[in-house]
Amino acid sequence: MGGPELDTLIQLFSRLPGLGQRSARRVVLKLLQAPEARMLPLANALAAAARAVRTCEQCGNLDSQSPCSICSDPERDRSMVCVVETVGDLWALERARIYQGLYHVLGGTLSALSGTGPDDLNLPPLLTRIETSNVGEVILALSATVDGAATAHWLADRLAPSRVRITRVAQGVPVGGALDVLDDGTLATALRARR
Repeated sequence: MGGPELDTLIQLFSRLPGLGQRSARRVVLKLLQAPEARMLPLANALAAAARAVRTCEQCGNLDSQSPCSICSDPERDRSMVCVVETVGDLWALERARIYQGLYHVLGGTLSALSGTGPDDLNLPPLLTRIETSNVGEVILALSATVDGAATAHWLADRLAPSRVRITRVAQGVPVGGALDVLDDGTLATALRARR
């Protein structure tokens, strides 16, 4: 089609979430329409990020410093730790600007199907933080899937001896959601968690 360089570029873009072969070709074509203005700045930004970004040793967030800017922020409420599955979940909560505590990224959920066990999760830093800090509450903000629920239950059992308050984010009817289109499990959860 256009040489091995283009094929490689299209293949690399097609591996990104939400991009298939056709979308990857469109991205590559758009970049090549103005390589000096689009492609070279992108290449430089990718190289700079690859060199600078690292995983926070305390919470698992991605940042150019460790501890990350959230863990280092003296304005954060250090008595609360919100446990999430992925960095994407952490970023989503930060975008909402409603939570001012600390985070902990597990790096996934327990899953028998994919072979993810407790040793595959980023748990030791969380346990250390709970033992050595004044953490009073751990908020489990895990997905409302079977694996998320199993992980939340396992984690609550694992943290019970620490005597911290363990809470879960509310689940149920979304804002703007209509009751007649929700599944039975979501409705049941919403009714049980009413306030």
